[in-house]
Amino acid sequence: MDQDPSVQVWINDRLVDEREAGVSVFDSGFVLGDGVWEGVRIAGGKPAFLEAHLDRLAEGAKALMINAMPDRNTLRSAIEQVIAANALVDDAHLRIMLTRGVRREPYQDPRLIEGGPTLVIIPGHHPVTEKALITPQRLFTVHVHRGAPDVQDPRLNSHSKLNCILACIQASVAGADEALMLDPDGFVATCNSTHFFIVRDGVVMTSDGRYCLGGITRGHVLELCTKLGIEKSEKTFSLTDVYAADEAFTTGTLSGIRPVGEVDGRVIGSGERGPVTAQLQAAYQQLIIEDVSD
Repeated sequence: MDQDPSVQVWINDRLVDEREAGVSVFDSGFVLGDGVWEGVRIAGGKPAFLEAHLDRLAEGAKALMINAMPDRNTLRSAIEQVIAANALVDDAHLRIMLTRGVRREPYQDPRLIEGGPTLVIIPGHHPVTEKALITPQRLFTVHVHRGAPDVQDPRLNSHSKLNCILACIQASVAGADEALMLDPDGFVATCNSTHFFIVRDGVVMTSDGRYCLGGITRGHVLELCTKLGIEKSEKTFSLTDVYAADEAFTTGTLSGIRPVGEVDGRVIGSGERGPVTAQLQAAYQQLIIEDVSD
């Protein structure tokens, strides 16, 4: 029987068969979670909104003082090679990871680095089915809050995701699809891996963004609201506002826009995908098509 072709992974400067791929046990990402990453959706064989993702990757690397980051052309070339080598067309994504590099010893001091940063690009398949776009998610509000930026800035897409992992564990135990996380003051912030929106009286609302990643899909949804003439608001709101919402949905690079039908056992609106959510889904899909066409 023929085996399925193996996945080709990019490590530093070349493609490597997944069965032979590996990084040092002294790599900063493995030892300390010291690095930044991006998830990029593939549509029509091309990376969607790539420049925005590379901007955020560079911003994170600068914040962590990861020096000698590969230049844009090098990154674009590596991404193109991974897409071609794995014959990615649709329902696929890339995870781009940049760590501080290999250390002489497994300790925190960045001066222990030998050489430059480690770049890894892993392809994967992530089908965005019509069923997923229609089926409402169940969310559960967890006790794990988003932290203040003076502890670990939630706007930084770092490898250190323990805060979100703990939230995801609690939501999973509660039988939910994802965790809804509050900010330090008890207002709604974001989900553990996606951004959260509600719709009340025709107004699309999301958090003020202080305690969540600068989401690229989140930003596109806000722009689409303006384009479509839908009133929008970035503000603090509580769970009481969520429970009384007419609609709710999440946004993310890989999953796009997905409806939410239940939060903490409370049915949101009709419990089904709402008309505003459906309208934004259609507009977002068209936006992806336009971006990869350009």
